[in-house]
Amino acid sequence: MSQPESSLPRIYKRPSLLTQLFDIFLIELTNWRWSWRGMLITGTIAPLFSLLALSIFARDSGPYSLSYVLVGNIVFSLLFNTMDNISSHVLFMRRLGMLDYFGTLPIWRPILIFAILLAFLLLALPSLVVMIVLGSLILNLPLHISPLVVLVVPLCAVPLAGIGAIIGSRIRSPQEASAISIVLIFLLSALGPVVIPPERLPSLFNLLGRLSPATYASSALRQVLLGPITGQLAIDIGVLIGFSLILTLIASRLIAWKEQ
Repeated sequence: MSQPESSLPRIYKRPSLLTQLFDIFLIELTNWRWSWRGMLITGTIAPLFSLLALSIFARDSGPYSLSYVLVGNIVFSLLFNTMDNISSHVLFMRRLGMLDYFGTLPIWRPILIFAILLAFLLLALPSLVVMIVLGSLILNLPLHISPLVVLVVPLCAVPLAGIGAIIGSRIRSPQEASAISIVLIFLLSALGPVVIPPERLPSLFNLLGRLSPATYASSALRQVLLGPITGQLAIDIGVLIGFSLILTLIASRLIAWKEQ
């Protein structure tokens, strides 16, 4: 005797990666529909004050040093708006059991990280635009924006999102996550030629900076925002892709959910 059709098990086909990304992206955006204004203000004020403070000391150093001040603070804004926010958000999701909910969905784990990143990156774009425009005016640096900026900006944010997701997946409390994120933000900004030209840094800092994605993000952004574009851009993009793949893979393995 055949079973009723309604009692037969259903086979669900996993949606395409693009569908997964878009759906989780919309879910993430709805989380911030009431708090995006505060995030926008916070993500703009801190880097802008940092830019103003550093510009006082670097103003007599010429356009070369000022270019590091401008782009370094843009990277600082990306660090603040992606790594810190994502670490707190992943921790929040983990403690409330939201990751178990996502485990019931037919999605690929790295898609969750990319969707969270895209949501925060969209919320950070106004801050980045303000930083670029006001920073260039304050420092009197002409912009020569390349179309490659559309590729470089998200690529700079992906490794930072991976670091934030790793922190959020392992740390026990919001206080610890915030403290570790802030320390890493300042370390990544200070190690390597991010805010300060390499000639003014100790050799050890330049050496350690080669291990930091912020160094390559700063170099790539400086070329696509201020020019000129050189062969170093291809190296920067390649290294950022490598950091993105490695850190996203680690984060996706560390994010634990109960698949059902």
